[in-house]
Amino acid sequence: MANNDHNIPLDTATFIRIRKWYLLALAAIAITVIIAQVLIQLHLKAQSGDSQLINIAGRQRAFSQKLTKETLLLKDLSDPEDKKMVLSEIEKTLEIWKVSHVGLHMGDASFNLPYEDDPKVKALFKKLDPHHSAMVGALEHVLVKHQQDINASVQQNDLDALLKNERQFLKLMDQIVNEYDARSNEQLQKLKQKEYWLLAFSLLILLLEIFVIFRPLSIQIKNTIGHLMGKDEESKGQLEKIQNLYEEKEQSLKELQELNFVIDNAALFASIRKDGSIVFISKKFLNLLDHETIPINKPFSEILTTEEGQQSYLKEVLKINRKNIIRKEELQVVTSKGTTIWLDMSIVPMHQSTLEQDILILCSDITERKENQLKVQELTKQNFEERMQQKKAQASQIVEGQEEERKRIAKDIHDGIGQMLTALKFNIESIDIEDKAKTGEKITYLKSLTSDLIKGVRTATFNLTPPELSDHGIFPAIHKMTTELSKLTGKTVLFKNKTDANIRFDSLAETNIYRVTQEAVNNAIKYAEANYILVTLNYSYPILSVVIDDDGKGFDDTILGQLPKNNSEGGMGLFFMKERIDYINGRLFINSELGKGTRVTINYKTEENKIANGTE
Repeated sequence: MANNDHNIPLDTATFIRIRKWYLLALAAIAITVIIAQVLIQLHLKAQSGDSQLINIAGRQRAFSQKLTKETLLLKDLSDPEDKKMVLSEIEKTLEIWKVSHVGLHMGDASFNLPYEDDPKVKALFKKLDPHHSAMVGALEHVLVKHQQDINASVQQNDLDALLKNERQFLKLMDQIVNEYDARSNEQLQKLKQKEYWLLAFSLLILLLEIFVIFRPLSIQIKNTIGHLMGKDEESKGQLEKIQNLYEEKEQSLKELQELNFVIDNAALFASIRKDGSIVFISKKFLNLLDHETIPINKPFSEILTTEEGQQSYLKEVLKINRKNIIRKEELQVVTSKGTTIWLDMSIVPMHQSTLEQDILILCSDITERKENQLKVQELTKQNFEERMQQKKAQASQIVEGQEEERKRIAKDIHDGIGQMLTALKFNIESIDIEDKAKTGEKITYLKSLTSDLIKGVRTATFNLTPPELSDHGIFPAIHKMTTELSKLTGKTVLFKNKTDANIRFDSLAETNIYRVTQEAVNNAIKYAEANYILVTLNYSYPILSVVIDDDGKGFDDTILGQLPKNNSEGGMGLFFMKERIDYINGRLFINSELGKGTRVTINYKTEENKIANGTE
């Protein structure tokens, strides 16, 4: 160390020297890490090559067995097509087998194989080559024979050559693979030794840092801290003086902030005397009132507005004696150029030491706000009128829908029940008692017609007013509706109730929810051509939820926003569904996709005083 006196703080020269040693130590550790990474990457690259060698060598063993098995299979085949397929496999496998064999000991860039220069491996390949060549010759002879004549048989001497040389080939390939593995392990052990040496070197550098750099530095820092603590008492006195100065500064800053607040928030301001004469008025205020300079011998009320009534009112207001009472006024004034503006005025009394009371006038221009208020009122009135017109149009459409429903009911009764009654009358009148055979047939037909008539009447009355709805509530009514529609239409209409108790709701809500559910199911049957419809009811206070799913053809649900403009029967049905749910303050969601069916969801928020506690 440059300075041996431990009572003196750490000097600059010592600090620079310690930093230099510290940087050198860090550089040595960094170099050690880089060398270790280079060695690891080189080993990984070598390992990648060895892995490729081992994989291809193992594949050579598998290919030799595959070629032998396919040749044996070829011997037993008689179908020419099967033989062609096996010969094609043998030819492809043989080509890869030959190229891989050459690449293993001569090198091949396409397989990422290096040139083999290990004497042991080369000696093994030298022993392996005759067996490989014999097997290749036998396989090529088989391929040539069958190319000349697809029905030729595999010669026994070729099979013997394959079977005889395959055993030695596999044995020698095992030795080659083991040699590759041993060589890879040897390289790994060498790398481990190098890493151990690098680790020891890094640890040695860290120990030198601790004893040569950090320990002396910590001693020096400790002495420096002790020296600083000795200055503590001297600093306390200076700190107290600084604290006093800081408090005075805070007080001045607070006063300045208060002054800035007044200036920033009262850009339109004036100071006047009790008699109305002007002491000072801001330039911005003058510009707003269409004055370039302060008019001479004019009271503030005459400068502010040209309206005589407003001038008299201001004079009276300014004469009133106050004690720290702020008065706020909103005035509509007319400037000297005839411009009408609105001002939010604050009248603030100012008491001077001479007991002469001055008045500070603070104003804000609220003309835009007032104009916007008038526009909002106008828009609100216009919106109300538009909504009333919309309600009238909707009411007209609802009445039209009711008339259409009445026509549909009349048509159903006339075309269905009426025609069946007419047929019943004609068949009864045509009965000839003496012709017993035809009489029996007609009576049988009349029974069937009567059953259809009863079914038609039940369907019509069921669609009009189901008794289950008024007697038992929404849950049994929808259950009955799905059961009846399933019978009448032949469609699979299922009902699933996820609520244990049969809870009663407001009768108006029950009726509208039932009608919307009925309309959704009928739409699925008539327009969606659905074969499977599921109606699910669930009640979790305070939400009653009804979901209708079908597997029909679906539709593009982006047209739902245009429903009031759609006069088709289906479109009007969806429109009235929405109107019914809106009427009871519910929510209706319709999700559909072409070819993927439709889901209609009804959510109704119940009120506690509109739920019957009885259970059916």
